[in-house]
Amino acid sequence: MRHGKKFNHLGRTASHRKAMLSNMAKSLLEHKRISTTLAKAKELRKYIEPLITKAKEDSTHNRRVAFGYLKNKEAIKLLFGEVVEKVGNRPGGYTRIIKTGYRLGDNAEMCIIELVDFNELMLKEEQPVKKAGRRRSRRGSGKGNESAGTGVATAETTEASESKSTEAEVVEEVSSETPESETPEAAASDEPKAGEEEDSGDKEDDKKSE
Repeated sequence: MRHGKKFNHLGRTASHRKAMLSNMAKSLLEHKRISTTLAKAKELRKYIEPLITKAKEDSTHNRRVAFGYLKNKEAIKLLFGEVVEKVGNRPGGYTRIIKTGYRLGDNAEMCIIELVDFNELMLKEEQPVKKAGRRRSRRGSGKGNESAGTGVATAETTEASESKSTEAEVVEEVSSETPESETPEAAASDEPKAGEEEDSGDKEDDKKSE
């Protein structure tokens, strides 16, 4: 009876399943990514990640334990050398599964399983883009703000006084250039009034008639 045995047997006997996972793990270490079915990839992830964790501590005992699973000297060299150098700082999650669709013949769900730190394209995408830094000026104390406000007010008052002085100078220049006779007051005094002209004309007529 299989009470409590919830792992996927993959339709194989125990010996066949162990040999298949060992072979797949060796291929993954060698090629860094392989294409397989989703069910096999999930079982392979549970098979190889504990071995990578053991490989972080390079000892004779850990090498013999890993060799008991992989059965290949070249795979052991890759595991304790190249792979650990890349993933040594990771606390786990050494593999990534990417689904690729369904197989044409039996419609099995396919995927790619790969070692995370060997995919250079995704590593470039994960790197944060540095934004152009903006320099922020420090805010001054209240006194500085008050002084800045008074400075603005004084500048406005000086501009207003300068504009008034220039207007006064223009008026003085115009008045000095125009002679007294041409001023509107003098012109008004020189023009004879309408009543006076009529009176003078009547007096001349009376003299002629006499």
